[in-house]
Amino acid sequence: MDRMKKKTGERPDVSKQGEKMVINPIEKFGIKSMSVGLLIDEKQALVWRGPMITTALRQLMMDVNWGELDYLVVDMPPGTGDIYLTMAQQFPLSAVVIVTTPQQVSVADTRKSIEMFRMPAISKPILGIVENMSYFSPAELPGSKYHIFGKGGAEELAAEYGLPVLSFLPLFQSLTQKADEGIPAIMQDNAILKTEFIQLAEKVAQQMAVLNATGELVS
Repeated sequence: MDRMKKKTGERPDVSKQGEKMVINPIEKFGIKSMSVGLLIDEKQALVWRGPMITTALRQLMMDVNWGELDYLVVDMPPGTGDIYLTMAQQFPLSAVVIVTTPQQVSVADTRKSIEMFRMPAISKPILGIVENMSYFSPAELPGSKYHIFGKGGAEELAAEYGLPVLSFLPLFQSLTQKADEGIPAIMQDNAILKTEFIQLAEKVAQQMAVLNATGELVS
């Protein structure tokens, strides 16, 4: 969404809802989006301590006119700090999707995130693991896979923690180019990208349905 703002200059507006002023999220392709990056100048650095980050999260959750939603997906930065405690303890967080890249330095950080969500003080169900930038496929050889960041990171975590791998998301040049234009992967012509993202969404929805119905997850 920050890249979309750079291209279009679009910013969310503010309106009054009853006695409260609310931020209206930007909506594209039927999806509502909001980010702190949309509210500030694109060159402004956010040098914030923990309490300020926590306040910003509360505003994004409570002061945005989200309306009726099927899902609210919160993209969190890597780490295990204050922002995670606030999200897990102050909001009705249903479940977590863990995202890693294949290399060991990423796997090591991701392992800490999994351990954090399994702590008794937080204890949130983990739907599964997504391996981002799993492999690179050049446009001229779309069937070829080059594991430029290594291989097996998500599978290692899945075996260690008994979690399913939800998707191996590839790296395509067109994905970045179209994202800079505000066009999501599902709207692109790349059949491999479409298939991967559709299957990921279906698996997350299925896991959520099972969790809501039984209180347990399918590994």
